[in-house]
Amino acid sequence: MNTQPLGLIGSQKWIGVVTLLLVSAVPMTSSGDEGMWLFNATPTKQLQAIHGFEPSQPWLDHLMLSSVRFNSGGSASFVSSQGLVLTNHHVASDTLYKLSTAEHNYNENGFLAASTADEIKTPDLELNQLISIEDVTERVNASIKESMTVQEAAKARQAKMASIEKESLDATGLRSDVVTLYGGGRYHLYRYKKYTDVRLVWAPEAGAAFFGGDADNFEYPRFCLDVTLFRVYENGKPAVIEHFLKMDPKGARDQDLVFVSGNPGRTRRIFTHDAIEYQRDVAMPRTMNLLRRKEILMQQYALAGPEQQRRSRDDLFGIQNSRKAYTGMLAGLQDPSFTASKKQQETELLSRLSQDRKLAPLTKAWEQIRASLEKRRELLTQGATLRSRLYGIAETLTLMASEDRKSNGDRLREFRDSNRESLLQELLSEAPIYEDLERLQLADELARLIDDRGANDPLVIAALAGKSPKQRAAEIIAGTKLTAVSERKRISEGGTQAISESKDPLILLAKSFESEYRRVHEATDSLEEQERQAYAKVTEAKFAVGGDSVYPDATFTLRLAFGKVLGYETEGKKIPAQTTLGGAFSHESLHLEKDPWVLPESWHTAKSKMNADTPFNFVCTADIIGGNSGSPVVSRDGAMVGIIFDGNIESLTADFYYTDNVSRAVAVHIAGVLESLRSIYNAPHLADEMGR
Repeated sequence: MNTQPLGLIGSQKWIGVVTLLLVSAVPMTSSGDEGMWLFNATPTKQLQAIHGFEPSQPWLDHLMLSSVRFNSGGSASFVSSQGLVLTNHHVASDTLYKLSTAEHNYNENGFLAASTADEIKTPDLELNQLISIEDVTERVNASIKESMTVQEAAKARQAKMASIEKESLDATGLRSDVVTLYGGGRYHLYRYKKYTDVRLVWAPEAGAAFFGGDADNFEYPRFCLDVTLFRVYENGKPAVIEHFLKMDPKGARDQDLVFVSGNPGRTRRIFTHDAIEYQRDVAMPRTMNLLRRKEILMQQYALAGPEQQRRSRDDLFGIQNSRKAYTGMLAGLQDPSFTASKKQQETELLSRLSQDRKLAPLTKAWEQIRASLEKRRELLTQGATLRSRLYGIAETLTLMASEDRKSNGDRLREFRDSNRESLLQELLSEAPIYEDLERLQLADELARLIDDRGANDPLVIAALAGKSPKQRAAEIIAGTKLTAVSERKRISEGGTQAISESKDPLILLAKSFESEYRRVHEATDSLEEQERQAYAKVTEAKFAVGGDSVYPDATFTLRLAFGKVLGYETEGKKIPAQTTLGGAFSHESLHLEKDPWVLPESWHTAKSKMNADTPFNFVCTADIIGGNSGSPVVSRDGAMVGIIFDGNIESLTADFYYTDNVSRAVAVHIAGVLESLRSIYNAPHLADEMGR
């Protein structure tokens, strides 16, 4: 369930592809255990009424400061005073892939540092610890005048957000992001402490972390050790961490109340009925087609040999994970009962608004959204970017040179001063780049460009230069020097002069795309501003009707969810809440020890000495979504009882609606993690350090 934001360089992270096709999210009125709540607006009354528990402010502050966000996508937590960070193996896989070589495949075979001296520094990983949240809505909205056009309002809003971020960065030294909430109804300033010296400590084998493979993905019962340990450093030494989670291996029992603190990527629960239909009929089918195309491409590449299989594994996992997730989401949208219910709720809401003279003008927001969606259809096939790592680097360098000539407030968001350090860390990463894989991906992207725009489109003609996609990709990759970090650094420091003088074929290709990229980007920005203004009115309507029972949709920022450890029933079969370590061997035998149901040799060697009854995986009713991967699960006492790594197949509609009937979040039990470290991986020193 690894949802990762789509960036200029990290465009191969396929779960994020859909963000290019979607509009901003809006709020929903909650019921039961529903909700991904802000840490500065927790539903204390709801918790007290339903569960008889009200977290104190120190409890909330400690959990917030113990939580961690991975810039590569995903969540985590501090689990020791010496900087240990626990996350999912699949969240770590991007880094494991970058650290691996043909001789040392850490993703596949695992890794263990015997001491801190053996911990491996990661090439470009950034971890964020949320320090504070400040409401800056009035400051942002004050920059917008009624006389402004949509385009002027968008630029004014972006400039003010950039100014607030820069002011905060200069004053505090903390990463500062202005986050849009409630589709534009609120703006909050999130300040993060950044850790960029991050080192790998331990990872199990892929066979243990992803036991059951794609077949078991989004299923339950599960038997996965989907965890990895990192350590953050400061000034060359393990960081001293004040807020970290204690361990509770006896927790997460049936019916226990648990809390999840993580960074859900995005939800779209109160899209208008028109927006839901747009997703069902246009955006999501297009995304599904793209994912199927890329899945076949990477599968064919992997068949070339074991090294190609290793190089493609991380991308292929992400693509397959996304494809299966979106299959479930689309199935939910194609359920007529859901769309009928959505339509009925919307009709009732609009009727209530229309009957109130003060609220009636808000109904125009639905018309604005409808008009915006029609324009989005027109832009859908007019993209002017290519999804490959090397092209992403060239595009970033080209755009950065132009953007740096503008004032900070006028730049595209990713090039603002507040994001410069993170951007350069990714741009100048020492992570390996494989030319054969780049050729394959670039050729496919050029072919896809033809599919979208037509072979006679001027942009396509210029990009191909009279050659086939395969020939052109081979020519470009053979001629580029951007695989060298030193060359990227030289061009990034040289600015517009370096770009204008460059003969690098990838830079030239990016330059030929730049004007069209900016045209589409500006058109998309205008639509997003139109939608932002419309959804702000929808937000006002929701608050007027739902009061304080409204929470914002997910924005890859820290949220609090809660629920009970609880089994469920599906297809007449009762599914227990927990599995055990010993159950993994039974699951292997049930599938005749055939791939992907083959436990690593380390497990079979340790079978006789491990406690087979140790809780391994469990499910709960907490409201989660992609991006929550790696989130700590804690008890009423604030101690760690597990770590989220998936949802069951019934949870895949959670982008659009929540239900606790059979939908469940899936977690690794902390008892299973500690027992595995001691009995299987000969790492009692790490088990002893966790929680201390």
